Amino acid sequence: MIHLAMATGFLLILIGFYGAVSNRNILRMIVAFTIADSGVNLVIVAIGYMPGRTAPILDATVKAGYAAARIIDPVPQALVLTAIVIGVGVTALMLAYAYKLYEKKRSLDIAKFTELRG
Repeated sequence: MIHLAMATGFLLILIGFYGAVSNRNILRMIVAFTIADSGVNLVIVAIGYMPGRTAPILDATVKAGYAAARIIDPVPQALVLTAIVIGVGVTALMLAYAYKLYEKKRSLDIAKFTELRG
């Protein structure tokens, strides 16, 4: 099961990077970056998964003395939750930037924005 999740995550990363490089439309590039971000999150969660272990909650089923051998490390899950929040913020910023670019040029084609070429 872990191999399927990691393979799916890497596939999402590759699809996202391919979409970001091959598209000229800014909105499609933003969607592609979001897909790649989801793939990275899936890979991190798959790396942190340990079969046969339980959630990191100390209660009657998991005593404090046996916690190290019976619970999953919560750090990858916390990293992914943080990455999701940051990813949503970055996506919102990219969409706002794309909106402003569309207002200025009335196009979402990346080739129309050549002012900074040297």
